[in-house]
Amino acid sequence: MKLNEALAELRKEKERKFNQTVDLIINLRGVDMKRDQLNVIVKIPHKVKNKRVCGFMTEKSKIVDSITEVEFKKYSEKKALKNLINNYDFFIAVANLMPKVATTFGKVLGPAGKMPSPQLGVLMQENDKNIKDTLEKISTSLKIRMKEASIKVPIGKLKMEDSQIAENFNSVYKEIENALPKKKESVKNVLIKTTMGKPLRVEL
Repeated sequence: MKLNEALAELRKEKERKFNQTVDLIINLRGVDMKRDQLNVIVKIPHKVKNKRVCGFMTEKSKIVDSITEVEFKKYSEKKALKNLINNYDFFIAVANLMPKVATTFGKVLGPAGKMPSPQLGVLMQENDKNIKDTLEKISTSLKIRMKEASIKVPIGKLKMEDSQIAENFNSVYKEIENALPKKKESVKNVLIKTTMGKPLRVEL
């Protein structure tokens, strides 16, 4: 079915007590997981959820939760690192601290896909404007990594307008298709689903 028809079907599902997420699922074919890496940041027109962000800073910030350089030693144990990763969706860092961030936190942030990156998260200057601008970018950006031959991405909430979900769908799908080794040929099928609902196939 077409995207607008699929969204209409999603809204017919049993109502839940929470605002369900709408996920885009892209199943792939002919992809070599070892050779064909996909790691992209997609800008979406409409924010899906509030992101929990933490910054690695030289001094405490009033704008974002922050860990200063002198506090890095608190995270020498695995448990502390694991708790940190579970508590935040994104991490940002001042550029000159990146070597120490990589040494102290890289072993857990890297595999989790949460390492601050030049595209989204490394601050060249540590000031309120740069921090605010970065947080604004993060709020409407999605980090997408391919861990298996199926990519699942949150593109909206049921309480959003269909047009907003559709615009997010189009932005995310286009970026992923362009990043795939054989573009559209690498796509087996495309589905959307709510948190508690059944997947519905979407014809593009």
